Amino acid sequence: MNRIKELFNNKRRDILTIYFTAGFPTLNSTIEIIKELDNSEVDMIEIGIPFSDPMADGVIIQESNQAALKNGISIERLFLQLKDIRDVTHKPMVLMGYFNPIMQYGAEKFCSVARKCGVDGIIIPDLPLREYQAIYRPFFEANDLAICFLITPETTEERLRKIDEVNTGFIYLVTSPGVTGRQVQFGHAQTEALRKVQLLHLKNPVLAGFGISNNEGYKIVCKYVNGGIIGSGFISALNNGKQSISENIHQFIKSIKS
Repeated sequence: MNRIKELFNNKRRDILTIYFTAGFPTLNSTIEIIKELDNSEVDMIEIGIPFSDPMADGVIIQESNQAALKNGISIERLFLQLKDIRDVTHKPMVLMGYFNPIMQYGAEKFCSVARKCGVDGIIIPDLPLREYQAIYRPFFEANDLAICFLITPETTEERLRKIDEVNTGFIYLVTSPGVTGRQVQFGHAQTEALRKVQLLHLKNPVLAGFGISNNEGYKIVCKYVNGGIIGSGFISALNNGKQSISENIHQFIKSIKS
């Protein structure tokens, strides 16, 4: 069984997913970070594939992308790093990347190699639903890779239902308009967006992200959906040069789960 499905079969609430950028802060940080996350209270690991124009991401993730590309990371090198990753962790692992680099690598090849590396799901923010259904769906299905689409507070119920029918992993709820890394104050608009999705009783689990960086935000989203995704806050913690990567990771996760 796909590890994402297995996770949600066994645990429906308070799912914590941590995002980090492959190849940051150093080219070979990827495996070290995964090892430390495996030894923490994280439920799922999301690995960002660096891209020169990450349009959904704010300054923190943009800068980590630029640093990772400068370090020499690429899809090919990331897959080489991940080839034995299932000796390191059994936690569900998701790749997040923009479609341009994946298309250049070859979408069918990308899905095949990702699966051989033990990847469980893919998030592609700029892949249209219709295009996925018409062209790329067979590549995902042949490799038992979950596709995880994004929704926003402005997504209509009609489109939400369509996404829910096609989606095979979890649905990624963007908590507010804009890019990642913006500090979100969970006021009425945000909680209503969460409540709206909660009341639809979608067949796919829902994880909320964008602007969640502390225990307070994580607890709020967990009241309404299956859990939260934290990226920019984690990357900022990784980049704290006063401590080791291991200390930074465990201190940050502890602050979220406390």
